[in-house]
Amino acid sequence: MHEPASDQPGPSASAILSARSVTKVYRTGTQEVVALRDVDVDIMPGEMVMVMGPSGNGKTTMLNCFSGLDDIDRGQVWVDGRELHAMTDATRTEHRARRMGFIFQSFNLIPVFTAVENVELPLLNLGMRGRQARTQASEMLHRVGLSSRGDHKPSELSGGEQQRVAIARALVSRPAIVWADEPTGNLDSHTADAVLDLLHEVHTAGQTLVVVTHDRGIGATGTRLVQMRDGMVVYDGTPEPDVLDHAAATRSV
Repeated sequence: MHEPASDQPGPSASAILSARSVTKVYRTGTQEVVALRDVDVDIMPGEMVMVMGPSGNGKTTMLNCFSGLDDIDRGQVWVDGRELHAMTDATRTEHRARRMGFIFQSFNLIPVFTAVENVELPLLNLGMRGRQARTQASEMLHRVGLSSRGDHKPSELSGGEQQRVAIARALVSRPAIVWADEPTGNLDSHTADAVLDLLHEVHTAGQTLVVVTHDRGIGATGTRLVQMRDGMVVYDGTPEPDVLDHAAATRSV
């Protein structure tokens, strides 16, 4: 059981997400690695927050802990007004399913399902009737430009099309916040630009997004930049050119 933060204020009333003193430690035998160190962040509705920094410095860990995919050792995280790590596992899973969407570098589509079946799956898991779920999934595929590809399985789609399916799946339940971990990392530059354009269209429509990226060009397009180093937030503000240059230059190989 993680320890709550005792000396930090509660969540911001206006934030979609508030994190206070979040600490995460990975343990292997007698070895301990502190992946997050007393991280405080507020994310406001409608922001497109880019998270940058060297590999192995806490970006993906922060995403996983803030979304409830991983437990934390200390601190508190509120998403959409509810404290994630005070919930039971079952309640947290349901809250995540209803109020969050996820986009991953590896797409994470179910290979034996068609595009529309992949997109409707979150709705079916939430108890929506099959016909309604299919209609809503088809509408979301239309929104991402894949109306004619709904009956195709992932192996029959290009990388860019697969990522569009993943974006449709992330958006179909109308989440409060969408997490994207290197969403263009497996795509060529032209396809990556098209996917980034789609994410910006979604953001312009009012969706809150948090995007982990190594790419300076992508980082520059957000409304806000959070830079991580050694498990700590070392910059949180507008994506200034000098900060972006530093974040990109410190990428580990």
